[in-house]
Amino acid sequence: MIVAYFWTITPSRIPFALVAMAMDRFVLKISPNVGFFKSLGTGKGETFTPKDANSLRWGLIAQVHDIDSFDQSFVVKQWRKNSASEFRAVIEPISSHGKWAGQEPFVPTVKEWDGQVIAITRARIAWLQNLRFWKAVPPVTASLKSTPGLVAAIGIGEAPIGLQGTFSIWQSPGALRDFAYRGAAHMAAIDATAKYKWYSEELFARFAVRDIRGSINS
Repeated sequence: MIVAYFWTITPSRIPFALVAMAMDRFVLKISPNVGFFKSLGTGKGETFTPKDANSLRWGLIAQVHDIDSFDQSFVVKQWRKNSASEFRAVIEPISSHGKWAGQEPFVPTVKEWDGQVIAITRARIAWLQNLRFWKAVPPVTASLKSTPGLVAAIGIGEAPIGLQGTFSIWQSPGALRDFAYRGAAHMAAIDATAKYKWYSEELFARFAVRDIRGSINS
């Protein structure tokens, strides 16, 4: 199962967050309960430039064998202790295309689903294509935020520049499909991606929402 956390902190806890982002990987790597994982920074997801970054919200996504055990792990408890609020989503892959850091981390296990879904997109932008990519983002972002069926969406990233993504929650698979394949701005971005090849690596994954706790916007 996959679990995603996003924690909102106060300004006084920024030093903790920076240290945790650097050190959590060492704890998670040696845990027999954890497979693939990524610690995440977040942003508004409007321009995907450094000015989007939100230093008061941080995240973690992980493939784990035992959700309850991981929820009480050292890493999660330390974030919880230093946070003002916590969002947690337990999710199961419906589909996944592409790679993340050279891996294909999400193996689809759900065949039919008509409830809430979460979409995770992630891309490594080819350095010479950054400016072209940034210019193409605003119309897609405006289209996303006005799309019926969207519950919430934030930007995610592993680094300020070049590694970008989105985490979005949708009322239904149909709402997500309408945005992805019928929205003019998004379809134009897909065409531009094929033309300019601005990603050196990309991933798009959909997940069935098994459980949500808290609000991603808090």
